[in-house]
Amino acid sequence: MRRHRWARGAAGVMVLLAAALPTGCGWRGVNSLPLPGTEGGGPGSYVVAAQLPDVVNIERNSRVRVGDVTVGTVTKIERQGWHALLTMRIAGDVELPANATAKIGQTSLLGSLHVELAAPADAPPEGRLRDGSLIPLANAGAYPTTEQTLATVALLLNGGGLGQVQDITRALSVAFSGREQDLRSLIEQLDTFIAHLNDQTDDIIAATDSLNSLVGRFAEQQPVLDRALQTLPDALAVLKDERDNLAELFDELGGFSAVTADALNQSKENLVRELNQVGPVLKSLADAGPDLTRSLSVLATYPWANETLENWVRGDYGNATAVVDLTLSRIDTGLFTGTRWEGDLTELELQWGRTIGQLPSPATAANPLIVPYRFDQGP
Repeated sequence: MRRHRWARGAAGVMVLLAAALPTGCGWRGVNSLPLPGTEGGGPGSYVVAAQLPDVVNIERNSRVRVGDVTVGTVTKIERQGWHALLTMRIAGDVELPANATAKIGQTSLLGSLHVELAAPADAPPEGRLRDGSLIPLANAGAYPTTEQTLATVALLLNGGGLGQVQDITRALSVAFSGREQDLRSLIEQLDTFIAHLNDQTDDIIAATDSLNSLVGRFAEQQPVLDRALQTLPDALAVLKDERDNLAELFDELGGFSAVTADALNQSKENLVRELNQVGPVLKSLADAGPDLTRSLSVLATYPWANETLENWVRGDYGNATAVVDLTLSRIDTGLFTGTRWEGDLTELELQWGRTIGQLPSPATAANPLIVPYRFDQGP
C-alpha cells in the first residue's frame, strides 16, 4: 500500500514537472502557472496590458480589482525598457474607459497586492477598453506600501525634526511673552489684509489677463522689436556724434524762447485791448448772421426774392420793367453808405456839376463847389 501511494505521488509530481517544462527558465514556482477558479477567465473575457513604473512585489495570478471588486487576474509580468509591462485578463462584463488608470494597491495593512483599475479622476472618460488595449505609463502608478508608510513615519519621528517641536514652541512662547496685544493686532491686520486681497481677486485676475495680453502683443511684434534693437545702437551712435550740435540747438532754442516770452509780455496789454475791441465786432457779425444768410438767397434771383420767385407770375407770361440808376450819387448812397468812402462819389458828381436834381448827400460836410478835387477821397 505504501508503495502504491508513493507511486501515485511520484506520478503527480512528474505531471507537474511535465507541465512546467515548456516554460523553460520561466518557471518561478507554482504561482507562475495559471490557477483554476481565478476571475477573468469566463466567456467574453479580454486581455489588457498596462505599463507600470514599478510592480513592487506583485506576482502572476494577482487579483485585478475595480471598486474593491475582483474582475480579473494578472497573467504575465515582463520588463519593457525601464518599466514593467503587466498583462491582465478582465471579465467580459467589465466596462472601463480607454483612458482608465492602473495602480498597484494593497488590500490591507499586511494584505496581498493587487492591480486597481479605475476611470480617470482628472479627465472625462473616453472610449472603452477592449481586447489588446494598452494603458500607458502616464496613466499608471502605485499606492504607498506599508513599508514606505512606516519608513516615512520613522523618518519623521527620528530625523524629521519632530523632536524639535518643543524647542520651537518654547522659543515662540518666549518671543511672544508680554506681546499678546501686538500679536492679536498683527493677526487682525493680517485678516483685514487677506479680506481686502480677496475682494481684489477679480482686479488681480483682470490685471494678470491684461499683462498676459500685453506680453502676447510684444510676442507678436518680436520681429519689429528685434529690428529696433538692432537699429538702436546706430541711432545712439548718430546722437553721440551730433551731441555738440544738439547742445547748441537747445541753447539757441532757449534764447528764442526767452525772446518770445519777452515779446509776449510786452505786447500782452495791447493784445488784450485788441481782443476786447474785436469782441463787439464779432458779436455784431454773429448777430447779423441770420440776415446775412437770408440776403444771400437774393443774389442769384435779384431783384426778386428766391423764396417767392415761383409765385410772382401765375399766367403764361410776365412783364417786368426795371430802371437802373447808375449815377454816382445813387451808387454812393446805395453801396458806400457807412463806409470810409461814403460821400466821395457824391462830391465828385457835384464837382462835375451832374447833380441831376439830387440834393447834396448828408455825408458831404463841405461845399462841393469849392472843395478842391482829389483822387484820394475819403476820411
